Amino acid sequence: MQPTITIPHGWKYPRFTLRQRAEQGLIIGIKYYPSDSLLAHEYGEGWRYIVMPDVNSIEEENRLENEIELLTPQELRAEIQAEIEKCLRQLELLKYELKAIPGGIADG
Repeated sequence: MQPTITIPHGWKYPRFTLRQRAEQGLIIGIKYYPSDSLLAHEYGEGWRYIVMPDVNSIEEENRLENEIELLTPQELRAEIQAEIEKCLRQLELLKYELKAIPGGIADG
């Protein structure tokens, strides 16, 4: 069951969601600076997105809503297909390792 997220009254809804893929990377976090907060006075009111540019890195970036550009359907399809192919190769390697275990029973 998915957790329910409630947006407080008076806040705008975010344009993007967690785990959306963008040109800047994977959205892994969202935070909001309400108009009456010190952070909003310092940096401006609104949504900020935490983006992981590369899933194989520990780097992450904070981006404003207007700095996020979603992938086109073609780019998204290609990225997901590449990820599927990588997982299938990993699965084949794991099956090979499993078969190499002495005395074990492995399905082919």
